[in-house]
Amino acid sequence: MPFSFWLNIVFVVILVSIILMEVAENGRPMRTLAWILVLIFLPVVGLVLYFFFGRDRKNRRMVNTEDMNRLLSLSQEAVQEHLCTDPPAQSRNLVTLLQTAGNALPVEGNEVRVYTDFPSMYEDLLADLEAAQHHIHFQFFKFEDDEMGRRAEEILARKSEEGLEVRLQIDDLANLTRRRFYRRMAERGVQVRPFFRVRLLLSSDTNYRNHRKNVVIDGRIGYTGGMNIAKRYAIGNRAGTWRDTHIRVAGPVVAEMQTAFLVDWKFSTKQLLDKPVYYPRIPKGGSLLMQVATSGPMGEFRVIMQGLLRMLSESRRYVYIQTPYFVPNEAMIAALRGAALSGVDVRLMMPRRGDTNFLVTLAGRSYVSDVTAAGVKVYLYEPGFLHAKTIVADDSVVSIGSANLDIRSFEQDFEINAFIYDKALARAMRSQFLEDQHACRPVDPAAWNARPALTRFWESFARLFSPLL
Repeated sequence: MPFSFWLNIVFVVILVSIILMEVAENGRPMRTLAWILVLIFLPVVGLVLYFFFGRDRKNRRMVNTEDMNRLLSLSQEAVQEHLCTDPPAQSRNLVTLLQTAGNALPVEGNEVRVYTDFPSMYEDLLADLEAAQHHIHFQFFKFEDDEMGRRAEEILARKSEEGLEVRLQIDDLANLTRRRFYRRMAERGVQVRPFFRVRLLLSSDTNYRNHRKNVVIDGRIGYTGGMNIAKRYAIGNRAGTWRDTHIRVAGPVVAEMQTAFLVDWKFSTKQLLDKPVYYPRIPKGGSLLMQVATSGPMGEFRVIMQGLLRMLSESRRYVYIQTPYFVPNEAMIAALRGAALSGVDVRLMMPRRGDTNFLVTLAGRSYVSDVTAAGVKVYLYEPGFLHAKTIVADDSVVSIGSANLDIRSFEQDFEINAFIYDKALARAMRSQFLEDQHACRPVDPAAWNARPALTRFWESFARLFSPLL
């Protein structure tokens, strides 16, 4: 028998084995069927795509149970006297869900400062970095080598030279061209570690990105939200000025942000940082009840997605959503439509112009008719690029974080969101949404559906790639 014959036999065996494994995983039928069809009709291309995008990581652990329990116990000890045992009635189910599914402790006594522009956030962040006394844990999806990034670089490097523990965690693929920038910091003592190191893009983990923005300073101050460290946030780019939302957190809940960072650090470095010094006892810094939820492709539950779905299903008056990318899965579409059909004022704001990922922009446009048909009001932000990821509901709960309203954030990326239960903050975020709405063009469903057929076709074509975007 020629070698090519046996090669074909091996190829078919691999193909059949993958199909059988997909069936045995009891995943979503449409996803499973889609992969089977791709593997059968485009076997070579299908195997390559499956290697990068198809493998399910939900049964893979980021850290072992013993190490996870150690970090969770340190966080619980730090916040013990501030744990909320009687959450607000209208948010009780959401609080319970996030705690049960994601170990997100409901912690009282916090203070939050909200930023809707990069310069004010960045100046406060740099000031807090300058004031650090023991450690800085610095994590951003993108940390760019420009005049903005170099200001933080200098402080991080100098603090490391002064003897502080400075750790920098970045997504490797998102920062692939900036390795010299990180090497400069490493040479001055900053501990720089990539999450899922990219090696010639030949890894099935390349598709899984750490999209979190999470800074912890001395275990007492935290920053999270949607902003990255890049000049375009301050002065804009071809998409215009960037409108985003970020928060500064002071209070006991920072221990939960610390755990999120240290779990990522253990995963990427195999180093467990479990000293109590990273979890100082913090007195109340304010009056806010908060939970910090993390999610990713590893783990049984898509915690942040579940939390956002619960916010929609429990809303009674309004839900206002801002997202730069709108590529929802079936559950999110159903929740948006269900809330609107039941009389809730559901408003969705996204940018009129996309950024560099034109496929995501096209795919997102294809979903607009799906939700406007049910009464969801869609607004297209015009002055620049809306990058905020915020949801506010019923003057009772706010979610601010890194997760977009898309399949990638729900199923493939590592994300972090703060859920805040406070009437005053919710009203402030509602007012901010209404202020941003003045800078938007509302979508008229009839006019939207009457756009050129070719435009709608290309949007529908891009939608086919939604799970991969």
